[in-house]
Amino acid sequence: MGKGKRVIVKEHKKKNNRKNRKMSNGEIERKKKVIKRTFITIVALIVIFIIAMIANNYIILDSNERINLVINNNNVTTDLRYDVFLEDDIIYLSEADISNFFDKHIYYDEGTNKIITTYEKKIAEIGFDDNIININGSDKEIYAHAIEKDGEVYLPVSEMSDVYDVEIQNIPETKVITMDSLDREQKRAIVNKNVSVKSSTNFIARTVDRIKKGDAVIVISSDGKYSKIRTANGKIGYIKSNKLENEFTVRENMDEEKQIEGKVNLTWDYFSEYASAPDRSGTTIDGVNVVSPSFFYLDEDGNLEENIGTSGQAYIDWAHNNGYKVWPMVSNAVAANESLDITSNIMNSYENRKKLIEAIVEKCVEYDLDGINIDFENMYSKDKDMYSRFIIELTPRLKEIGMVTSVDVTAPDGGETWSLCFDRNVIGDVADYIIFMAYDQNGTSSTKPGTTAGYNWVQLNLVKFLQTEDIDSEKLILGIPFYTRVWTTDSSDNIISRNTVYMKDVNSVIPAGVEKTWNDELKQNYVEYMDGSNKKQIWIEDIDSLKAKVSLVKENNLAGVASWQKDMESDDVWSMLKNELAEN
Repeated sequence: MGKGKRVIVKEHKKKNNRKNRKMSNGEIERKKKVIKRTFITIVALIVIFIIAMIANNYIILDSNERINLVINNNNVTTDLRYDVFLEDDIIYLSEADISNFFDKHIYYDEGTNKIITTYEKKIAEIGFDDNIININGSDKEIYAHAIEKDGEVYLPVSEMSDVYDVEIQNIPETKVITMDSLDREQKRAIVNKNVSVKSSTNFIARTVDRIKKGDAVIVISSDGKYSKIRTANGKIGYIKSNKLENEFTVRENMDEEKQIEGKVNLTWDYFSEYASAPDRSGTTIDGVNVVSPSFFYLDEDGNLEENIGTSGQAYIDWAHNNGYKVWPMVSNAVAANESLDITSNIMNSYENRKKLIEAIVEKCVEYDLDGINIDFENMYSKDKDMYSRFIIELTPRLKEIGMVTSVDVTAPDGGETWSLCFDRNVIGDVADYIIFMAYDQNGTSSTKPGTTAGYNWVQLNLVKFLQTEDIDSEKLILGIPFYTRVWTTDSSDNIISRNTVYMKDVNSVIPAGVEKTWNDELKQNYVEYMDGSNKKQIWIEDIDSLKAKVSLVKENNLAGVASWQKDMESDDVWSMLKNELAEN
């Protein structure tokens, strides 16, 4: 081989060696990176494993800084205004928190120096001195009383389980107090394996408790894969649903049964305290399911008086024999303007309110009634809240004996003693039904002639009831009139008279040849004619005007209708009401 060739080969080998060295260094770097990534991945997996192991085994049982309150499987501790506290094994809850969770109408009565609280079928009064609580009129000895602490009132809620119808359990080991409503469904199941209860269904979740095979737990909910449970320690968390077996229902939901299926069709059957109940024997009222005879009224001393007697008892028997519920009217309409002061005297005293309530309850039991219709009108606006208190305190007493409370109110506009005397929101919240007396848009105090109940006025006020006053539509009954007025004015448009005329008699008072004109805004027929130099005007209530108003019941999903009053109607009204109120 020549010298030149050897030099070329040598140079070629050097280049290859350098290239090999470069490739080796690159491979080494890549390998280092791979090893580094692998190491990081392994460390990350170890960290995740450690975290998971820690989370899986981390249990908080005794670290609550304050007592936790669980109401109906919801931990409400963070929502409390003031801490729950225990003293001599008595559990105390603040008045503010009881208002939030049980009784938003809880009330301190200065006259008796007692707290008055209501819940469903119970009204209770508890003082600050004696260990006695009065529930629905009966005294009961307990082991504590209301106290004042740091300027706040606290009630011994553990001594009041009968009032709020709850089962209360104190679990000192975990600083948890549970309260379960006895009218709510509760399900339990047995755990089939030792398992940790997690704070959530996430992959990594804190363990809130451990439960063992054979333990019973409360089942709150389930999505099939996971179940939300409450343990015997009062802890709420999640486990896999397949860890539970033998689920059983401890108690069912106790839904209140309605007296009336479908829409209410009530008619008031009025007769004065000096007259006897009408004889309805041998008759029926097609479609009606509630009658409200004027059985009860207040006398001049504020006592409850009755006008029942033999004829009234026969009326009750007739109604029940025909399947009608009887909700008699309780009226405060005493002589002249005396009702203002008489009603005010009752409303502004807890003892007087209680006396009247006891009298109403006794009459309901004595005569086997089905409910009561409270028709208090002409009251001071300053007594609005105290009238609400009366309804708040009456309703649970009537519920206890299976009676319905219905309350009549006027439109949310008008005078102080006619309209501003009602807190419709509170009444609608508490009573079973609130009845809007949708008439006398223009009445005895009106300064100009007008309709008794124009469709547009009724519709507008229903909006106020449902939106501004926030009334549950299924509690609101629409009152309709079976009457109108004949307005007489002179040549200067001064009102001479405003005579009431029954629906059944309207056509007989309209002279022959006078034509009716339909007003589509009011959805009423209207007539106008001259009587000498005076002008007569009638905004007619007939089958067409009533049908238009009743259509608002379905349109707004109202509870039904109430008609004022029986024997003013035309014969065709009952079939119309029955058809219009029929469920589709």
